[in-house]
Amino acid sequence: MLTVSQRKEIREKAVACFHEAGIALSSRELLKEIEIVDYDYPDYYKLGIVIVTTVNGPRYCGRYVLFFPGQSCAEHWHPNIGLRRGKEETFRVLWGIVYAYIPGAPTESPHGKIPEGQEPYHKSRHELVLNPGDQYSLKLHERHWFQAGPKGAIAYEVSSHAFDKHDLTANKTFKVRSYKD
Repeated sequence: MLTVSQRKEIREKAVACFHEAGIALSSRELLKEIEIVDYDYPDYYKLGIVIVTTVNGPRYCGRYVLFFPGQSCAEHWHPNIGLRRGKEETFRVLWGIVYAYIPGAPTESPHGKIPEGQEPYHKSRHELVLNPGDQYSLKLHERHWFQAGPKGAIAYEVSSHAFDKHDLTANKTFKVRSYKD
């Protein structure tokens, strides 16, 4: 669990990254919309993300996803929820490099490294290297995970409505927490 001082530090670093990338956020977004996602992994800077949601309506969602250098999100997928289809998502890199991992033939010498102890839960090993301007549209229910390159990365996600609390991961011990304080 992240402490209040750790969350403050992460927020300050996130604001600096958005500024360095030339991405303007409103004062409301800077004060109230920086969401820190924590997987209860011992090192947040290895496994965790920052999200700033600009819109999450009934039919579509838009948000920035920030990764610190070498940081990953957990491998996950978006299931159906009742009669609602799983989230469909396009991930477009704005700044830095993102290594996207999807099902397929494993990449022989991948750039990214699975966080220690998470190898059994990160089964997608086919790497896509996404530079600024590159994007990838996930297939419905496609397992995936992302990792930032050496300077970190910011992407913009366009998707159907996001229900993050319903995302599934293979590691059932994860306690996915989200902070906006």
